[in-house]
Amino acid sequence: MPPCDTPSNISINRRYSGVLEAMMDWQPQALQQSPMFAPLRALIARLPQTHYPELEELNALLHGQNIRVQAGHALRFVPQQQGKLGFESQYEPRCYLNGEVQTRARNDHDLLNALVWLTFPRAKAAINARHYQALLSLERAEGGSQRGAIRDTNTLMDESGVIVACADADLARMLREFQWHDLFVQSRTQVMQQMGFYLFGHGLYEKAVQPYVGITGQGIILPVSADFFALAQAQQLAQLDVQLAAYWADPENCRSTRELCPVPLLGVPGWWPGNEQSDFYDNTAYFRSGRRGA
Repeated sequence: MPPCDTPSNISINRRYSGVLEAMMDWQPQALQQSPMFAPLRALIARLPQTHYPELEELNALLHGQNIRVQAGHALRFVPQQQGKLGFESQYEPRCYLNGEVQTRARNDHDLLNALVWLTFPRAKAAINARHYQALLSLERAEGGSQRGAIRDTNTLMDESGVIVACADADLARMLREFQWHDLFVQSRTQVMQQMGFYLFGHGLYEKAVQPYVGITGQGIILPVSADFFALAQAQQLAQLDVQLAAYWADPENCRSTRELCPVPLLGVPGWWPGNEQSDFYDNTAYFRSGRRGA
């Protein structure tokens, strides 16, 4: 079994530089203090600090970026369309065909989705294209289901994905095999020097506003060189965006959710108070052995 992603009967621990309040209260300073929000910090700093960001303020962040979907249209954030929609007006097709990302007003989930688009535009466009292609095939096939392995994998990455940049194949193996003590305790120094964890899924960011014991992402491991970690963060993010987009665009990839590996976020060194103690990883309800570990 993968690590748990529900508090269930585990004590919810919200110690982290004070409690991160719900985003509807819009406290950007608190988000910027969280290591989980590191990829979005630069954008959050450009958003209004005293009121919840409006649609036009999100679109203002697009100026000069030349962000486009794979069909070639410039990206923009638009109000959500209501009612029963035809195929071309549905979320993924409309994004692919027109570059329009439907975004609800004062909605945490959609705000974070917009920020991920701005941070990883190539990767988001690649995921959108795979969604569109899968939906188009279903649209042409009478009685086709709206789900499938490809769409499930796309959705899991889009909602809960974590990009794991790794310069050491042995560390990547430990992560895939759920060897939490070996990875985060015995190899902690190597992890801090040769591994990087970058939240991608906007649903995962929403959970990370108030992290809890059980919060888990789904990781895609991307190989990088050792000097990757000497780059400025903006350069790291740009490189990972290119790598993830190329991986996702390959039709041989992203065909099964098993390509993703669970990442218990509170175990990442420096991401949670107390995880420098080895017994932190003894919580087998959170740090599970998993099917691969078995």
